[in-house]
Amino acid sequence: MKAKPYILPTIILSQFACTSSWFAGNAIADELIAKTGLGTEIIGYVLSSVQLGFITGTLIFGLFMIADRFSPSKVFLVCAVLVALCNLLLLSEEITTWVLLTVRFGTGFFLAGIYPIGMKIAADYYEKGLGKALGYLVGALVFGTALPYLVRGTTWGNNPVIIIKTVAALAIIGGLCMFLFVPNGPFRKPSQQLHLNAASQLFKIPSFRNAAFGYFGHMWELYAFWAFTPFALETFNALHNATLKIPFWTGIIIILGGVSCSLGGVVAQKIGSKNVASFALTISGIFCLLSPFLFGFSSFFFLLGWCVWGMAVAADSPQFSNLVAQASPPELKGTGLTLVSCIGFALTIVSIQLLSFLANIINPKQLFILLSLGPILGLIALKKRKLFLKLTKKN
Repeated sequence: MKAKPYILPTIILSQFACTSSWFAGNAIADELIAKTGLGTEIIGYVLSSVQLGFITGTLIFGLFMIADRFSPSKVFLVCAVLVALCNLLLLSEEITTWVLLTVRFGTGFFLAGIYPIGMKIAADYYEKGLGKALGYLVGALVFGTALPYLVRGTTWGNNPVIIIKTVAALAIIGGLCMFLFVPNGPFRKPSQQLHLNAASQLFKIPSFRNAAFGYFGHMWELYAFWAFTPFALETFNALHNATLKIPFWTGIIIILGGVSCSLGGVVAQKIGSKNVASFALTISGIFCLLSPFLFGFSSFFFLLGWCVWGMAVAADSPQFSNLVAQASPPELKGTGLTLVSCIGFALTIVSIQLLSFLANIINPKQLFILLSLGPILGLIALKKRKLFLKLTKKN
């Protein structure tokens, strides 16, 4: 059964609208610093709170198999409304550090009903060509992530109220569109009972395990790179007495990752998801190792390098999700995607906090080398997957 032509665009737009909340707190960091009295460490705290909330949410959603037992579009709508409410609480005149972190935790918790649920909905409609569909879908997530920075880079984006109300309104609109126009997909196979041992079942599957570990390596790098790109731009400005517009270029660098996700999905149709993921991991790993040298170039070549890195660092994400979905039994597909997202985002907290801790200790030009551990381990996992596939074909 072929999906109606408006289904994928609706899923993409809904995903974009709802995930615009992810970096909303970081985009208004200056205002939050003034309200709470925190310093630059707020970058790590605010984003890590979202990541921790997302991890907790995906763990609960995965444990109780929410995506496989209930209508995904209904779950998506409820979570979208709650994400919007959490964002609006950032506009409180008096907000303590703990309230801030709790609100951002709540945002992350309910985003667990947006990102992996959106992938589950796409998997229910596109059994074939899922890599391409997920390329567009994760591209939408990346565009949504960049939106608060892009808004902040405009003349009217200096008002944090506008930024927060924009992303809150988008979240509600995205949730309604998904609920009204995207019913349960033709390939959805709901689970009739709760399987509390679903995680152990999934990780016993070699192809699932290898795809998951490749994704974990990718995630070690991705969000830390995004979170500390403003720091890299600030460092470059300080070293060269330059005036690069930090919110604007942060948004551009992140949004280019959305473009590469979409392009990677198209290319994966021809050469396969594993090859696209391997290529992207290799390029981003090289940039991790060479990152100190980028700070010595002119602003043009520095930005060019960071933009190419921004494309490589995100391009493999949908392809890993496709590999995970392909390796999951149909009745556990949503649970598999949710659990892998949970563990992957747990790693982002470690990498983000590690960079936050070291940012004022080591030479800032050396900071991003630490991210190379992710691509290296991810490539090793993909090599194991390739070896496993060869052995199974022989047998």
